[in-house]
Amino acid sequence: MKPFVAPSFSYVPLEETLEIIPKRKKLFIGIPKENSFDENRVALTPEAVAVLVNNGHEVLVESNAGEGAYYFDTDYSEAGARIVYDKSEVFKATTIIKSAPISESEIKLLQPNQIVLSPIHLPFLKAEMLEQLIQKKIIAIAFESIQDDAGTYPIVRSMSEIAGNSAILTAAQYLSNQHNGKGILLGGISGVPSAKVVIIGAGVVGEFAARAALGLGASVTIFDNSIYRLMRLQNNIGRRCPTSVLDPVTLAEELATADIAVGALKPLHGIAPMVVTEEMVGNMKAGSVIIDVSIDRGGCFETSHPTTHQKPIFKHQDVIHYCVPNIASGVSRTASRAISNVLMPIVNQSSDFGGLETLIESRMGIRNGVYLYKGCVTKASIARRFGLKYTDLDLLLATQR
Repeated sequence: MKPFVAPSFSYVPLEETLEIIPKRKKLFIGIPKENSFDENRVALTPEAVAVLVNNGHEVLVESNAGEGAYYFDTDYSEAGARIVYDKSEVFKATTIIKSAPISESEIKLLQPNQIVLSPIHLPFLKAEMLEQLIQKKIIAIAFESIQDDAGTYPIVRSMSEIAGNSAILTAAQYLSNQHNGKGILLGGISGVPSAKVVIIGAGVVGEFAARAALGLGASVTIFDNSIYRLMRLQNNIGRRCPTSVLDPVTLAEELATADIAVGALKPLHGIAPMVVTEEMVGNMKAGSVIIDVSIDRGGCFETSHPTTHQKPIFKHQDVIHYCVPNIASGVSRTASRAISNVLMPIVNQSSDFGGLETLIESRMGIRNGVYLYKGCVTKASIARRFGLKYTDLDLLLATQR
């Protein structure tokens, strides 16, 4: 039978449902002075603070928080921040933004349900520290794990670019007599060959180390365990240079004639592959320089151990080793601006969403950086490392809707 449509039939439109936009939230932000991890950077520059204050947010800055990057209290006060002299006052803010990992002394100052934006260094993290943060139901975001819309890690990339450039400039200094080096000019001159640089790792650090070394006129050879990364690096720098996979025999031959060796391999499961043995280092020329950029993940050289900016080098088998984990802190003003360029728009945008908690729900890239959320460990690798219970963040957020 054919369907019967009455003459009175009509379409009745449904009510339109619109998204309820949360009210803009005023943020209360605290920036403490860093006293650990050899840190000279500051997470927000005075220019970034001025933007936040002009958008209605309140910013507390501990006195001398930016002095390591030559940002002074007057710069912050002129930008609209309130300068405080007691660290505990800063930690009364609802959102804490740090350029160094949370220290044990700072955990005692944290208030329940605070939001902390900071890096995380797994080698220095302890189970007791995590348990205290869990008890206080802190929302902790590792800013190096924050992704942008393209799926990349903007802060990691910026710090890697700095580390690559700094590695070559630092090595050039330690080749000079002024720093008790053997007196070699990195780029050479007419009639005198340039220094030979071996770079182990063709990631962002390796690429920018190669750019700096080639720009100064050095001879560069690059090793990596990925043909794709080697091809990409050559395309990015726009010129051909010798490359090789990580063959121990070839690597040992190149290191034996190198003046500078830079270790910049990507970590596997959080640990950098150790590809240069003590025997290989022993066969290097006396007075040559090793820059182990991967030392914060264990190091690429068997002879490496962490050093500080106050005592950055040591000699082993007549080879100079520079193994500072936080290389970017050595150029703290540039590094501070790079971090601030990423964090300021995120913090400012979060107020439009009704706060950082709501922004975490809305943006996958921010959610990727969350490792603690209101008493739960939300990063499987951290939970596994310390034997703690893991809770999926997406499930947590779904139960709150």
